[in-house]
Amino acid sequence: MALSTAFTEMFGVRHPIALAPMGGSAGGVLAAAVSLGGGLGLLGAGQGDEGWLARELPIVAGSGRPWGVGFLSWAAGVGVVEQALEYGPRAVMLSFGDPSPFVERIRAADAAVIVQVTDLEEARRAVDLGADVIVAQGTESGGHGARRGRATLPFVPVVVDLVAPVPVLAAGGIADGRGVAAALVLGAAGALIGTRFQATSESLADVAITEAIVRGRAQDTERNAVLDIARGARWSTTKYTARTLGHPYLDRWRGREAELAADPEARAAYQADVARGVVPPLPVWAGEGVDLVSDLPPAADLVAELATQAEDTLARAGRP
Repeated sequence: MALSTAFTEMFGVRHPIALAPMGGSAGGVLAAAVSLGGGLGLLGAGQGDEGWLARELPIVAGSGRPWGVGFLSWAAGVGVVEQALEYGPRAVMLSFGDPSPFVERIRAADAAVIVQVTDLEEARRAVDLGADVIVAQGTESGGHGARRGRATLPFVPVVVDLVAPVPVLAAGGIADGRGVAAALVLGAAGALIGTRFQATSESLADVAITEAIVRGRAQDTERNAVLDIARGARWSTTKYTARTLGHPYLDRWRGREAELAADPEARAAYQADVARGVVPPLPVWAGEGVDLVSDLPPAADLVAELATQAEDTLARAGRP
C-alpha cells in the first residue's frame, strides 16, 4: 500500500515524506538519496553559498528523481536562488522571513513554491503569495523556529483549515512512521523531517554531531537564543530561537542573554573555545523526536521504513 496525498501527486513521489533542507547536513548526496527512496529531497542551501551550491546542486539534480532546494528568506539573495533554478528543481522552499522577493522567479522557472510558516499570520501571507505547499512548523522542531510558536499537534490542523485547499506538510518532532501517520490524521498531506535524516549515512553533519544525536534525548534539548548570540549569528533572536542539545555556553549564559549580547569579550571567548576544541564548531540542532534516533541508516532505506511504519499505523487504526 502506498500513501497517496495531494503532496505525492503534486511532485510525483511515492511517499508523503520530505527532507528538511537543513543547512550543514542536507547536501546533494542526502537529498538525492531521499528522492531515490521515494520522498522529496530538499537541498539545504541556507543563506546561499555560490561555491557550495555549485558543488552540491549537480549531485541532487543527477538523481533523476523530483527534488528541491531550501533557502532562508531573510538571508539568501535572488542570485543564489536563480543559480539553483538553473538545475531544474521541482520545488524551492523558503523559510524565516519574507519570501515575496523570490516567488515570481521561482514560478517563472516552473518550480513549486513551498513556504514554511511558524504562526497564523505567516500562513495567511503564504496563501496570499500563492504558495503551492505550506509547511506548518511546530516548536518541537530542531534548529530554528518561532520564539513564541505553537506545538505541532495543535498548530497543524489549524493551518490545514486556514489554508485549504493548499497542501500542508507537518514539521516538528516527527522522527518515525507513527509521526508521519499522525501528520496525515491531522489533515496534513505529508511530513517534513529533519533530525531523523540528519543522523543518516549520507548526512554532511560532522560525526561528532551525528553521534550526539544518536545519544541525545528530548529532555536534553532546549530552545534558546544563547548560542546564536555567542556565535555572532545574524538570526533575529527576538523572533526566532533554536532547539539544540545541551551546551556549556547554555549553562553559563542561560537567562543572561542581554548581558552576553553586550559583552564582546564573552563572544570572543566562545570563538576561542571553538578553535581549541572545547566546544563544538556548531550547536547540535536536534528536535524533540531525538529519542527515536538510534542509528545512522542509509537515507533511502529510512524513507522506506518511515513509509511502511506509517502505512501499518494507519491500517491498525482502521484508516485507508
